[in-house]
Amino acid sequence: MAQPSMRGFGPRGFLTDEEKENLPKVDKALIKRILSYLKPYWLQFSLVFAAILISAVVGLLPSIITGKIVDEALINKDMTLLIRLLLMAFATLAVSQIIGVLESYINSWISQRIIFDMKNQMYHHLQYMPHSFFTTEKQGDIITRMNTDISGVSSVITGVLTSIVSNVAVVVTTLVALFTMSWQLAIVGIVIIPLLILPTKTVGKSQWKIRTDSQEKNDEMNQMINESLSVSGSMLVKLFTREEKEYDKFKKVNAELAALNLKEQRSFSWFVVILGMFTQLGPLLIYFAGGYLIISRMDSALTVGTITAMVALINRINMPVRSLLNVHVEFTRSLALFSRIFEYFDRKSSIVSPENGAKPDVTCRDIVYDHVAFSYDPEVPILKDVNFAVPGGQMYAIVGPSGSGKSTIVNLIPRLYDVAAGSVKIGGTDVRDFDLSWLRSNIGVVTQDTYLFNGTIRENLMYAKDDATEEEMIQACKNANIHDFITGQPDGYDTMVGNRGLKLSGGEKQRLSIARVILKDPKILILDEATSALDSISENAIQDALELLMKGRTSIVIAHRLSTILKADSILVVKDGVIAEQGDHDSLLKEGGIYKELYETQFRKVLELEGQEAQASDYWGTVEEENNGF
Repeated sequence: MAQPSMRGFGPRGFLTDEEKENLPKVDKALIKRILSYLKPYWLQFSLVFAAILISAVVGLLPSIITGKIVDEALINKDMTLLIRLLLMAFATLAVSQIIGVLESYINSWISQRIIFDMKNQMYHHLQYMPHSFFTTEKQGDIITRMNTDISGVSSVITGVLTSIVSNVAVVVTTLVALFTMSWQLAIVGIVIIPLLILPTKTVGKSQWKIRTDSQEKNDEMNQMINESLSVSGSMLVKLFTREEKEYDKFKKVNAELAALNLKEQRSFSWFVVILGMFTQLGPLLIYFAGGYLIISRMDSALTVGTITAMVALINRINMPVRSLLNVHVEFTRSLALFSRIFEYFDRKSSIVSPENGAKPDVTCRDIVYDHVAFSYDPEVPILKDVNFAVPGGQMYAIVGPSGSGKSTIVNLIPRLYDVAAGSVKIGGTDVRDFDLSWLRSNIGVVTQDTYLFNGTIRENLMYAKDDATEEEMIQACKNANIHDFITGQPDGYDTMVGNRGLKLSGGEKQRLSIARVILKDPKILILDEATSALDSISENAIQDALELLMKGRTSIVIAHRLSTILKADSILVVKDGVIAEQGDHDSLLKEGGIYKELYETQFRKVLELEGQEAQASDYWGTVEEENNGF
């Protein structure tokens, strides 16, 4: 007897409350859009559907041949006929399997091609989304839609579309065969089908609840593992001596998860028993009804072989019927995946390159902020009325309290964001009129939060200029005072930096970032607290390189070190979204305003610390000279 199939049973057979609340709107436009991804592969789909129909018909033959074996070969004791029929049955099974393999391959090929197309489209689309998209969207959600959701689209093809066609073909061809053999026994066989469905639905709902609870508990455990066993998390655990506390929390969650898994297994075991009993009941009823018709001679055409064949055919349609009953769930989930993917595709970038954008020379051109206003949230203005001009070739420093809008001001130049009002111009041309690639290729930015890709030092440097020569790369690193460190590594420039540069210190990462910008050789330079992770000795070592880099370039520096600010041609003091003060160091101190307050609370302390570090450096330099002399 055939074993009960588990297909269609469990969580996949039910919609969650969240899924029910967020059912996608199914309309002609959505279906047409989905079919647009399938249209290029209509020929392959035609082959799949043809294979399905052939397979459904060929799949009937083994059961029919079984009936002939009983009626003609066994009863007549004809060994030759028995062998011939067995070979025919084997051949039909082989043909059916080969067709199944062909169908599966074409199906998988279509599925992978569609996933390939959609991932390429999604990645290209996301590359051109504005910076605000990545600051507001959860990174995990972006990755889920890029990978899991698009990969899940394959279920539309293999799990829904072809499944519907395949199951319908099997059910229809089997029913035709059953009613052709004996309409009375066909009705008996069909009546028993609901008894196979009821335990699946009833127990399935219970399993769904258990698995939902189990998944939530598993997520809780994974969160604990990710937090407590990460580099930063494990350090925090050790520093606060929370090892035993964390272990007790984990053990409690683990015990709850184990109990849920055991409960699920117990429920599933009873389901298998009940479903098995109902599955065997169908053939028994057919044997009873068939036997009654034969013994009572009510159907003289009915034979033992026909009854045997019909039992096999009834078992054949159990799985397709259960699968078709759950097709609405699979269909809804598939549409939900498409809806989530299309929701990203429908988001248009607010920052785009204008058609025939300007490509002027920006060397030593003025940067002018004209009544600039900006806000991330319309109700919370960040910049209110910013007005200033940076003369071409000069270096301006921006200072101000934390959260005053310093970084926002400089982010408007490469159009990471666009102004809400006013304009930012370079050489008299609004940055929004520039060709976007041209604009950004002429701007070099070093941020406080240095980002390195998980690759080699060479790869991270060449990201700025992939056609740079070895000599150019080395010179850039020498200027950034990082060349000696690199050559001191076993693999030199081919040293792996680790995820986000984890294998490097903060200062080493920032110097690599500075070297990368030096290699880019931009016309406009933006330093957003670029030396914040460097000690005074390291900063002094690359200060000359930065000054050389800024020479002949229009530069804006957000700085917290007084030594950097003092070298600026002018200082802009930002507070509450406006340029509150502007001037040189001495004049701003005399005004006795915000700058003086910053100087008293921040810059002087940093200056004193720099002086102490310089004294220490001189002391150890003297000691080293004396030791060398000794």
